[in-house]
Amino acid sequence: MGFMSIVMTLSVLSSIIGLADLNGNDGMISVERPELSIEDEGNPLELTVILERFYLDGEMSEEELTETIWSMEDFWSEYAGWELVRMDEDIVVFKQLVDDISPLLKANGYFGLSEDGVLTIFNGRPDQSNIIQSFFQIDVGKLESRKRQQLQNGIPIKTKAEYEKVLETFKPYNKDERYKN
Repeated sequence: MGFMSIVMTLSVLSSIIGLADLNGNDGMISVERPELSIEDEGNPLELTVILERFYLDGEMSEEELTETIWSMEDFWSEYAGWELVRMDEDIVVFKQLVDDISPLLKANGYFGLSEDGVLTIFNGRPDQSNIIQSFFQIDVGKLESRKRQQLQNGIPIKTKAEYEKVLETFKPYNKDERYKN
């Protein structure tokens, strides 16, 4: 990094004990926000920031930015709605759970049936090679012909509301009784 460096102001004890906290959230490691300062006053710090967004449909997007930081306080406030995942000398990784469907689904997502009758989201019209996510096996024999035809043609997904509506519509046709309610 040359003339710029990061100085961790955590004590040795807190860096050993407190930096990583296994909190049992799906096996994810939660990292506390360390206090950073810029050693060479007047010179900005450059960090690579990676933003990971996790969507309702299971998709994840990743965006990489280069941030020029003059004030660590401003930096932390800019990412206040994000969870810190990892921080190295010149890379910071944040994640965020997005209460929406992914841009991929909005652009080209369709509900349909797989060959074995599983309610599935496809990238494009239903086609076995473009499966994005599978849900549950549908009792096709109980489906009205109109609903079966809709699934065969593909039901487009443009909004979170449409996504949830389709899942609710086909939940009663789930072959596995444990997941009907």
